[in-house]
Amino acid sequence: MNIKLFIKAITRYTLGVISVGFLLFFPANTFNYCNAWLFIGILFIPMFIVGVILMFRNPMLLQSRLDVKESEKEQKKVIIYSGLMFILGFVISGLNYRFKWIMIPNTVIILASVLFVISYILYAEVLRENTYLSRTIKVEKDQKVIDTGFYGIVRHPMYSITIILFLTIPLVLGSIISFVIFLIYPFIISRRIINEEKVLEKELKGYKEYKNKVKYRLIPFVW
Repeated sequence: MNIKLFIKAITRYTLGVISVGFLLFFPANTFNYCNAWLFIGILFIPMFIVGVILMFRNPMLLQSRLDVKESEKEQKKVIIYSGLMFILGFVISGLNYRFKWIMIPNTVIILASVLFVISYILYAEVLRENTYLSRTIKVEKDQKVIDTGFYGIVRHPMYSITIILFLTIPLVLGSIISFVIFLIYPFIISRRIINEEKVLEKELKGYKEYKNKVKYRLIPFVW
């Protein structure tokens, strides 16, 4: 096992738990925010499991998933916008719980939680299908175009799944106001995709042919 990678992964994971917890519990002014505990559980437990699997089966993919240094100027803007969206959405969720602004029925919270877990499983499947997936826009040496599985349906299945994941988050947290904030994410990711495809067309052999084969980026028959 790569000890350096293990320490990096555990450190990033721990900081993630602490950051999310702070952004939720501090504005809520209590640790008795059950929706926050539910979200932390369904997010970080599967994340830990996937991380352990990658650590032993595909450490290079884990390393690339931990790499957040983006070189593309357009992508840096996307990262900033996404970060602001998460911060604002989490803080508003905590405040919503604290001041009881608009409460969501438990049925919606349960359904959103189930959908989140299912989406995370699909997310893991996409990682299995495409071992070149990185958080940053880059083309690896000897990288090949993946056109099977979910990639035979849309060109960016990872982003399709993250849209579902992210739109269920505010519902799990019980905040319809945060849900409205998270609705900006599809527009943010669309901007990332347009820039990403320009890079892939230039640097990834066969990507233009793949675009002709698989017509839709995110949603079949829509876009």
